[in-house]
Amino acid sequence: MSAINNAINPVTTDLCQFIYVSRITSTGLSSPSTLSDISEISIRNNEEDAITGVLCYGNGYFLQCVEGSEQDLTNLKNRLLLDNRHKEMKILSFEEITERRFFSWWLRSIMLERWITKGFELKEFMPFEPYNLDDKELKSFLNILQEYYQDQVRTGSVDTSPVKYSTLGVTLSKVVGQHQAFFLIQTVLGVLVVMALLWLMLSDKIW
Repeated sequence: MSAINNAINPVTTDLCQFIYVSRITSTGLSSPSTLSDISEISIRNNEEDAITGVLCYGNGYFLQCVEGSEQDLTNLKNRLLLDNRHKEMKILSFEEITERRFFSWWLRSIMLERWITKGFELKEFMPFEPYNLDDKELKSFLNILQEYYQDQVRTGSVDTSPVKYSTLGVTLSKVVGQHQAFFLIQTVLGVLVVMALLWLMLSDKIW
């Protein structure tokens, strides 16, 4: 088991890193606060188990990178396999590491579509498709997250309360945003069809 010497910079033995990606389910989408619920419970549990890390959500996908003892991460992995808010979990990495990337984040939840406005270079990863990340891209992605983490540490903004938002709302707004021209055209065509039908009905009555 991991042994913590202090809460700010845990010194552990048997230190491992677990990274996985998964896809959100209809159950996860239907909840008004899926990510907030995950974060609030995970922060509490991870602090007890000395697990640190980050959970990213974007484009309907999750990517989580967590650090802790092999046994604690294995237990977490087994719990995640039973979570019906996501599916198709793919493990990208489960290996020993020498130090933590996110040593004072019990779990930070990040909505990628909103986070890219903070000035960090994630645009190259958007739209977010974590199943397609190769080793080099994954390393680059984690380095960007770590840069953000280090900036948060410098400013003292560590382990703030997770933002409450609906994954369904974000997903729908993203889809609408990407296809707004299509929806606009469909709306205009729909209005024209209705006007044509009304004109035909009125024409029959007039003549």
